[in-house]
Amino acid sequence: PRRRLRPRRLVVLCDISGSMAPYARALIQLLYCAAGAERAEVFTFATRLTRLTRALARSSPAVALDRAARLAPDWSGGTRIGEALRRFNDEYGRRGLARGAVVLVVSDGWETGDPELLRREMARLRQVAYRIVWANPRTRHPDYRPLAGGMAAAWPYCDEVVSAHSLDALGELLAALAGPVYEAGQLQARAERSDQ
Repeated sequence: PRRRLRPRRLVVLCDISGSMAPYARALIQLLYCAAGAERAEVFTFATRLTRLTRALARSSPAVALDRAARLAPDWSGGTRIGEALRRFNDEYGRRGLARGAVVLVVSDGWETGDPELLRREMARLRQVAYRIVWANPRTRHPDYRPLAGGMAAAWPYCDEVVSAHSLDALGELLAALAGPVYEAGQLQARAERSDQ
């Protein structure tokens, strides 16, 4: 008998803070589509982590957006990425939700918390996830460098960083989600090249 190929779980962590406001609504539409797929999990964060998978499932996009806004009262608040990742790792990662999964973090990387916490939690996530892709709309600018504390802390643990700032850029995002997995040394070398 032929082996059945089973797709990897997709886990999406989407930043809905004030600095992501121009993108959040469109990205929630994308998350709505992802939540409709088998084995997809969707979370949002600003100052806290909110699981939206059930709220986004089996409803129209307009209803899904309304539910998402009600469930995530920190919409357009500050950004505590490290704290949101810590909670995800503690409450969901331990249960195996991220084990072997493709994890997509959608955020501009502006962290109001401790970047060292973000670095530690990205390292924890790296140990269990199959692949980590970070979609940062600010990377669309050719002179962008990951110098802000949050993005600088997270970058070395990402297999790919893409912009996903427009419909035209979504192809790049989809290719990144299906792309190769890098070893820790390769990730560090890629991060150092991006700093130059």
